[in-house]
Amino acid sequence: MTRIIQSLSEISTDYDVLFCDLWGCVHNGIRAYPSAVQALQAFRRGGGQVCLMTNAPRPAAQVEASFDRLGIPADAWDEIVTSGDAAQDALFAGAVGRRVWHIGPEKDDAFFDPPAQWADAQPIERVSLEDAEGIVCTGPFDEENETPEDYRGQFMLAREKGLKLLCANPDIVVDLGDRRIYCAGALAEFYQQLGGESLYFGKPHPPIYDLARRLLNLREAARVLVIGDGIRTDIAGAVGERLDSIFITGGLAAEELGEDVENPDQALLTDWLSNAQLTPTFAMGRLR
Repeated sequence: MTRIIQSLSEISTDYDVLFCDLWGCVHNGIRAYPSAVQALQAFRRGGGQVCLMTNAPRPAAQVEASFDRLGIPADAWDEIVTSGDAAQDALFAGAVGRRVWHIGPEKDDAFFDPPAQWADAQPIERVSLEDAEGIVCTGPFDEENETPEDYRGQFMLAREKGLKLLCANPDIVVDLGDRRIYCAGALAEFYQQLGGESLYFGKPHPPIYDLARRLLNLREAARVLVIGDGIRTDIAGAVGERLDSIFITGGLAAEELGEDVENPDQALLTDWLSNAQLTPTFAMGRLR
């Protein structure tokens, strides 16, 4: 059974490295959670390494650029790994062709800037759906108002054309402050439901974990702990990688697990995880 803990310090000496989700664990899209930042700082002071692992569809440098605004200090982490990094590598390798229809807001335009290792690669051209060889999805065009259903007509056409969809963010939803918005993963899942083919590179899929291990230069025996609030991304990824995990219940699943967001109800948690058919090693209301 999943053990509920009150703080990371209860178990921190059993681990060398944290793979810690960002949105929902360290910040809410608007500001950082002070207790989460303090927990990461304390882990690093104890000799551990922290990799902030996010399904953001943007390169790590762009994610880092938002940290001052959010209030995430440099001494709370060692590396940042994004699904954008892993998906970018696949894009420039030609996973969905060189002429692509991009679904996503303007803030994700940096995804199409070639990383250093692909500086000499043939450029990626963004074109209309009618002229595309493939699709790149970094999120809805209007993430505050659109739903996957808004793309039904275009996705049916894409399916008939046999286009593959590269999903740069496998998250289904995230909470922006007190609002819940759809992510690229919701659109990719809908495209599959319509008979299309979607390719994923963030959590819970292996490429993002492989990238994190390379960046941290982890030895095989390193004891890694995954922290996240996404049962189908963070926790499923940990299970797939055979890593221990902390499920942050006060994130996406907060409304399901009791009235006190800081302290999940054990009975509700047990039933909820049984339905999810996934068992994290530990659970905690908020990262602290």
